[in-house]
Amino acid sequence: MKTNRGEVQNILRRIDLYLLLPALFLVLISLSSLFSINIVFFRQQLVSFALGLLFFIFFLNIDLYMLKSLSKLIYILIIVVFVLLILLGVEVSGERNWFDLFGLRIQVAEIAKPFFLIILASYLFTEVKQKMVKFFGAVLLILPIIFLITRSDFGTGIIYAMSSFMVFTLAKFQKRYILGSILVFVATFPIAFNFLAEYQKQRITTFLDVTSDPTGASYNAIQSLISIGSGGVIGKGFGQGTQSLLRFLPEQHTDFIFATISEDLGFVGSFVVLILFVALLYRIYKVAQWSGSQYEYLICMGVFGIFFFQILFNVGMNLGLMPIIGITLPFVSYGGNSLVASFISLSLVSIISTNNKKQQSMEIS
Repeated sequence: MKTNRGEVQNILRRIDLYLLLPALFLVLISLSSLFSINIVFFRQQLVSFALGLLFFIFFLNIDLYMLKSLSKLIYILIIVVFVLLILLGVEVSGERNWFDLFGLRIQVAEIAKPFFLIILASYLFTEVKQKMVKFFGAVLLILPIIFLITRSDFGTGIIYAMSSFMVFTLAKFQKRYILGSILVFVATFPIAFNFLAEYQKQRITTFLDVTSDPTGASYNAIQSLISIGSGGVIGKGFGQGTQSLLRFLPEQHTDFIFATISEDLGFVGSFVVLILFVALLYRIYKVAQWSGSQYEYLICMGVFGIFFFQILFNVGMNLGLMPIIGITLPFVSYGGNSLVASFISLSLVSIISTNNKKQQSMEIS
């Protein structure tokens, strides 16, 4: 009994509550919204939440530097899994981004996020004399993963790419390397655009003119704006939003859950959600500043980038400020894969936070 109590105490010491509490409040808001939409969604998300917490606790016991030593193996496994996904994956909404295993759907692009950050931070932490060689080596390292992800999940591929560039920028490479890569991306985008599926092209082109196809490609964006506007200041209450209740708003539990919450809880509710995200991002940023090595710093800022760009794109999609590319809202959108991946990422930052506290206390003593 004493051993169990000691193990629980050790786990609690590894938890950074300033990280965990904003995430828990976001999940609580999400569950309340899903309960009002569909009891089945609520039950499934509740199970996913419990699973996410279990993974959060499990990864608290993992040595980050042990993961670093396994980064090459993790890289090979990710490449192999994404190739298998293209060949054997289940197609959903025009994208082949799921494995169906014994009735469970696994979205590899979501689950791989924290492990991708481990791979990138591990490589950038290695000693390479020439910065140019190191930079282009990192680019060549991540390009196959981003290419394979974009083939199966275009929106998530964008998140991976933008988060990678954030990490590159913070890894103290010369600015001309970063700017050169951005220019190459911009110059080649028109060519890459031609390789996108037709529905993906429509999502981008209709973003430039939301009213161009109100019953087709622009329908989702228009209904989202109507939902947010109809919520007013304090909202209509959970389950009372007409756009959600009458199912005018599509994907109201996933991509457009922010619009659902805005209609139910109004400006006040959506503002609370954004404040919780700001608190979470600020804490991740502070932990990064306190980290004991560049490896830990880049992991923290990688997690910051993943969350930041997901929030930016999802909320932007809901407000008509970003193209609709199927990005989930961390800890809020329905989906077990996204929730589990978010809690694993949070666990990595919590490890770094508590390790830093131990180091500081040792230095004081």
